[in-house]
Amino acid sequence: MTQSSQRQIILASTSVYRRQLLERLRLPFTVIASHVDETALADEGPEPLARRLALAKALAVASQHPECLVIGSDQVADLDGEALGKPGTHARAVAQLQRMRGQTVIFQTAVAVVCLATGFAQTELAAVKVQFRDLTDDQIAHYLLAEKPYDCAGSAKSEGLGIALLARIDNDDPTALVGLPLIRTCHLLEAAGLTVL
Repeated sequence: MTQSSQRQIILASTSVYRRQLLERLRLPFTVIASHVDETALADEGPEPLARRLALAKALAVASQHPECLVIGSDQVADLDGEALGKPGTHARAVAQLQRMRGQTVIFQTAVAVVCLATGFAQTELAAVKVQFRDLTDDQIAHYLLAEKPYDCAGSAKSEGLGIALLARIDNDDPTALVGLPLIRTCHLLEAAGLTVL
């Protein structure tokens, strides 16, 4: 076993969705919150925002654990170039879904892997194009009361009832929409020196 393959893995996120996804790789890891301010910079678009936050989260945790491989991830819903983040409240979630009904939204999901001890720091982005159904206000209200997805970018949880909001999903990594693109995560971990299989 090489030195890199023995490095501890840290997921720089307390998201239960990302934790569940990373568990699929059957690699031991710990979870540490990154406490990064997710506010967009002036004139920052959804894709650069997702990339910057994924890297910032990984770097924030890596600064305290320089020998570890740290995974950071972020997702931003992109509606015609406007970033839609986590709604936080029911009223904001209603407004987001009303704006997205009948529209194509790109969920920009970025992942970063950092190891300060080796100088490794790379990011990759998985863009997921989603076509929302032309939902009624009643359908939106029913969905939000059932799922309460207030901690999800764009108010949608495709792994649950949220799949009923959608007419089509177009992407090359089925895990990206849930919040951690595992195909790209595997690629980055292996580039950092860790053998996944």
